[in-house]
Amino acid sequence: MQQPLVIAIDGPAGAGKSTLGALLADRLGYLYFDTGVMYRALTLAALQEGVDLAVPEEVEDLAARIVIEVAPPREADGRQYTVLADGVDVTWAIRSPEVERGVSLAARYPGVRREMVRQQQAIGRRGRVVMVGRDIGTVVMPDAPLKIYLEASLDERARRRAIERRQQRDPRPLDEVRFDLARRDDMDQHVLRPAADAVMLKNDGLSPEAEVDWIMDYIAGRAG
Repeated sequence: MQQPLVIAIDGPAGAGKSTLGALLADRLGYLYFDTGVMYRALTLAALQEGVDLAVPEEVEDLAARIVIEVAPPREADGRQYTVLADGVDVTWAIRSPEVERGVSLAARYPGVRREMVRQQQAIGRRGRVVMVGRDIGTVVMPDAPLKIYLEASLDERARRRAIERRQQRDPRPLDEVRFDLARRDDMDQHVLRPAADAVMLKNDGLSPEAEVDWIMDYIAGRAG
């Protein structure tokens, strides 16, 4: 196939979407766009402006007037992209514990999701982007020329997430991590579905680098 200018990556929590997306974007020289950062930037703005995250109308109003931009890295500080909220660099600020606690609440409102999807689509239409998140191939960029649905067994995802947690000094038991992922899968049932034309990639036992190689072979017409 011709090299796609937009690649959408979907899949359940813990499947490795972010790792694959970043590596694939780097291989292609594309923008890596984790769409979840938009909800984090909105949450940060709400906290800074004193917007009550428990009041849908206030959060939706903020979503309608804030401009969130995701661009290639502008600083050599380890970032994978630059996130701007109304022109202000918030790339690292959106990773604060306060944002982490509030983002799931802000992201649940329909008006917020509609506006964030609109801004995500605007970035996607520029092309040369690997987009990772929820509903990318079915809602955000349904016309993406290449859609990848990344799969992994619950046990494999739990194993990876437990390792990741330990690296972050959070030695959570494997059974607890597995339970949390299963609960997340249940909550995400409405979005855990691949687009009809998605390429299914089960990555149990595959390294992220091997996944990228397989996708590059697929684009070149060498993979089954």
